[in-house]
Amino acid sequence: MNSSLILSIVTFVYGAAALLYISAWIFQKPLWGKGATALLWAGFLGNTAGFCLRWAESYQMGIGRIPLSNLYESLVFFSLTMAALYLFVEWKTGRREVGAFFGPLIFLAIAYASLSPNISDQIRPLVPALKSNWLTIHVVTCFLGYAGFALAFATSIMFLIHPGEGSNRGWRTRFPAPEVLDDLTYRMVVFGFLFLSLGIISGSVWANSAWGSYWSWDPKETWSLITWIIYAVLLHVRLMRSWTGKKIAWLSILGFAAVMFTYFGVNFLPGLHSYGSF
Repeated sequence: MNSSLILSIVTFVYGAAALLYISAWIFQKPLWGKGATALLWAGFLGNTAGFCLRWAESYQMGIGRIPLSNLYESLVFFSLTMAALYLFVEWKTGRREVGAFFGPLIFLAIAYASLSPNISDQIRPLVPALKSNWLTIHVVTCFLGYAGFALAFATSIMFLIHPGEGSNRGWRTRFPAPEVLDDLTYRMVVFGFLFLSLGIISGSVWANSAWGSYWSWDPKETWSLITWIIYAVLLHVRLMRSWTGKKIAWLSILGFAAVMFTYFGVNFLPGLHSYGSF
């Protein structure tokens, strides 16, 4: 069994977990929620195994690199970091409701990698500029940041559609309290902002060693900076102007839209970071 087959199976496990989270949320079945968590753990462990096996396969092929250098591998790792972060948050808070909104994001990331005919799962050698330990540091920190922003996006959506105190009590009980969602959004943005900052810094050091310049206004560098500024503004208005609630939720959603363009949109633009170029 190779890594691609394992990760294809993991795709359907994540899909089943997401479906069970949604069903448990709609029908308020705690036992289904526990089943969803168990499935997500199974998917996470399979995802980890597939990632590690792909790493070993690269050594067997004489390439010997960490699997983080193309769109397929980055999506696999993105789903891995999202699953890990969510399982930790669920364990700490005991709130499974967020899984109904975040589980589908985990599934969609790896489903795009596994099922899209436009994404190759072949293991290829690195171009010389990518043969650096800074690659691992840069990509890992960036995707930890992306995972935090993705979870903040999910809680922001939940906050905006929260039925409020005047609504039917049955629907209210399906959501954490608005204050809980707002606090979790803030915490995940702080987490994401920290790791995105480390990712940008490590990327600059790597760029200098590879291309002789810390910053070249490559499209991905530019959009990473735009994303960083959006979340910096969010944290500023939260801390200095005491913004909470819908304003923070909308800024979080705007920030995640910038994350998605930074990740996917720039691949259609010429640049050193385009996954289509390697």
